[in-house]
Amino acid sequence: MEKIASFTIDHNRLLRGVYVSRRDITPTGDVLTTFDVRLTEPNREPAIKPEALHTMEHLAATYLRNDAEWKDRIVYWGPMGCCTGNYLIMQGQLEPKDIIPLLTDTFSFIADFEGEIPGATARDCGNYTFNDLKEAKRVARRFLDEVLKEIKPENMNYPQD
Repeated sequence: MEKIASFTIDHNRLLRGVYVSRRDITPTGDVLTTFDVRLTEPNREPAIKPEALHTMEHLAATYLRNDAEWKDRIVYWGPMGCCTGNYLIMQGQLEPKDIIPLLTDTFSFIADFEGEIPGATARDCGNYTFNDLKEAKRVARRFLDEVLKEIKPENMNYPQD
């Protein structure tokens, strides 16, 4: 079998950041851009606790799908299996620089969130007790302050061999 594109990225050199993971064209001609929102440096920093990623999923998905400007272009937000970040799929041929303001607002929302986690009830979620708001807020604040607020080209372009 052919190796999929995301497994050809040198994860030992990958920094925290926002990357275009792939672009797909639907049968109707729409372009979907998948972003790799990398919150930790793979294989060099600890992975994010799954409970915190689950909380971030609830908060980010809620925020993104309610954003007045972008909500109609949000397709998906969800955690990576390796627990080092999230995928964001959006309609349109977009670049990381196009969505940095949106992600800055999203991570500010998560970092400052107080109250009940949206959708974290037995009725609304398949594993509603599997959450860690405190850790989600810490991870979001770190990414916001250390990466998004002054993002650099190396945090938006995959490492090249």
